[in-house]
Amino acid sequence: MNREKAALQLAAPEVQFDIQLSSTPRGARLARLLAVEWLRPRQDVPYDVTEAAAQIIAELTANAVTHGRVAGRDFRLALAALPGLLRIEVSDTRGSDLPELPEAHAGRGLLLVEKLADRWGVAPGPVPRKTVWAELDHPSDL
Repeated sequence: MNREKAALQLAAPEVQFDIQLSSTPRGARLARLLAVEWLRPRQDVPYDVTEAAAQIIAELTANAVTHGRVAGRDFRLALAALPGLLRIEVSDTRGSDLPELPEAHAGRGLLLVEKLADRWGVAPGPVPRKTVWAELDHPSDL
């Protein structure tokens, strides 16, 4: 797992998707569906990157509603499409218990993220939040 701090700020990307949803399984499913609908028509994001992003979003949002849920608080999904890069961020309001790559006997969700993403990590704060992010590189000359 790459633990470097997020170098890319989502404040002013070329194209951005940002949504806040309820911390429920239904909210996680809706996050994935809406993100895929936003990504699919994009000519600058290849199909294989969209498919990998859908799997990563499914895992990270499921983790947010399972392990990061605080009653009455939502989670946030943000995507930034930049030339040659797709960045995914999932923020929840449980800043403790930062995720790590699991052992072989633990869950497989982050192992899938590790395999599909070019980079991923965790950015703590601001209190009480944490953000798990993943980046997918792709050719920028599409």
